Amino acid sequence: MLSRIKKSILRRALGTITHVSTQDSVVALTFDDGPHPIFTPELLEILKNHKAKATFFMIGKNAQRYPELVSDVAMAGHAIGNHTWDHSSLPLLTGRQRRAQIRACEKAIAPYGKRIFRPPYGHQSIASRLDAFWLGYQVITWNVMAHDWLDHDANRLLDGLKNKIRPGCMVVFHDDLYAVREKHYANRQPTLKAVHMFLERFSDQYSFITVPELIRRGYPHRQNWYWEPDQEWLSTLKMVKYNDLG
Repeated sequence: MLSRIKKSILRRALGTITHVSTQDSVVALTFDDGPHPIFTPELLEILKNHKAKATFFMIGKNAQRYPELVSDVAMAGHAIGNHTWDHSSLPLLTGRQRRAQIRACEKAIAPYGKRIFRPPYGHQSIASRLDAFWLGYQVITWNVMAHDWLDHDANRLLDGLKNKIRPGCMVVFHDDLYAVREKHYANRQPTLKAVHMFLERFSDQYSFITVPELIRRGYPHRQNWYWEPDQEWLSTLKMVKYNDLG
């Protein structure tokens, strides 16, 4: 009994937010890895046309390179979250490097960044989760995945989503693919088309709001989400350097 209570308290304090239980017909669309000079402005126009708000988990290097896009996203009423400096897998870093990644991104997205953080690839360890906690961040992942980093067309992306949407869910897309080297995967046009089709289909049923607003509209579900890279993952992904920040 005491063990269950202890686990519940720890999950409430340190758990990763995946979605929200709510009576309202609201959904949070999230976009990782941007901003991108071509795809992010096109995405902003799609969201504007559908009167949808979203959350952008930005890479610090991209935000530093395109500060006007960071401002454009914020001025359009969207939320901006921290997605590290260069999309490194946090469990592969030292504590000092992890904290430097988060702080560097925080600086790059200032003054618009919210205190929300999404770990690259969803990779976390207990140590990395504690780093985010001590830096004052709520960790946000997802419960609906678009799989838009794969070589799928817009119709297939939409088919993979349409039966998963529920009130309070958090959907992850990408307006850039920071760590992917294959150029055809990096093309975000299928994703943009899928987002447009998705909003056309669901805008009459749901309001699309930011993650901070969604959290205020219901009860956040928290999980002990500790997903570390395995050997298969390490052997298939071309990893970026982790020592840029010391």
